[in-house]
Amino acid sequence: MSIRTERVAALLKSDLGDILQQDYQHDAMLTVTSVRVSPDLMQAHVYLSIFTTRDDKSETFDFIQEKTPEIRKKLAGRIRHQVRRIPEIHFHPDDTAEYVEKMDSLFRKIHSGKSGEDQNDDSV
Repeated sequence: MSIRTERVAALLKSDLGDILQQDYQHDAMLTVTSVRVSPDLMQAHVYLSIFTTRDDKSETFDFIQEKTPEIRKKLAGRIRHQVRRIPEIHFHPDDTAEYVEKMDSLFRKIHSGKSGEDQNDDSV
């Protein structure tokens, strides 16, 4: 990525994070984990991490996707003097936390399996 796309991505991440936390955080905690901007600065792919007390994160994600035009309009009000055109926003769920948790549990299983083998070797 060029310096310009990185700067625009950082700007979008900061402002979208503020907008989502102030106006769209009802029963879930929303975090913008990363933003990827196309080289022409017209497309922004925003990755959201959703922490909710309910098991169904898709409902919260669907709500955010429904509100995308409204969110883009609020974003335009914040960054209109810094970019020529407001990028089209595409939200994506970020499942990094679930992936890390899954890998961590696999490592724990491997570790507990090896410690069980070590105990069997000591008893022989």
